[in-house]
Amino acid sequence: MMVAMLLFMLGVLGLVGLQGAMTRAQTDSKVRADAAFLASDVVGRMWSDLANMASYDGTGCASQARCKEWQTKVANDLPRGTGTVAVTATTGDVAITINWTMPNGDAHQYVTHTTVAKSGS
Repeated sequence: MMVAMLLFMLGVLGLVGLQGAMTRAQTDSKVRADAAFLASDVVGRMWSDLANMASYDGTGCASQARCKEWQTKVANDLPRGTGTVAVTATTGDVAITINWTMPNGDAHQYVTHTTVAKSGS
């Protein structure tokens, strides 16, 4: 009887550990998906604001209302999240970097590159 109880308890502890690992993996996956969505969001903002595209670049981003709003959204949606945009105005090349740190201290980064340019540019 004692051996059966020991085996049962080990099985229960294993299931609890598995549940914890699944929850961590699901949380990490959701945050990565949120980061990808936020990167797409700023690209959409840039496409709808081509005249001011250069103002999305680097530290000047905070002075551009739409970009500052996006940075605030990144900070609110991701744990300790920050977002930066690098724009090469002459070519329309854009690099978006989103960083976040999970509560357990794991640092993550999502980087994407695209081109946002007027037709014929």
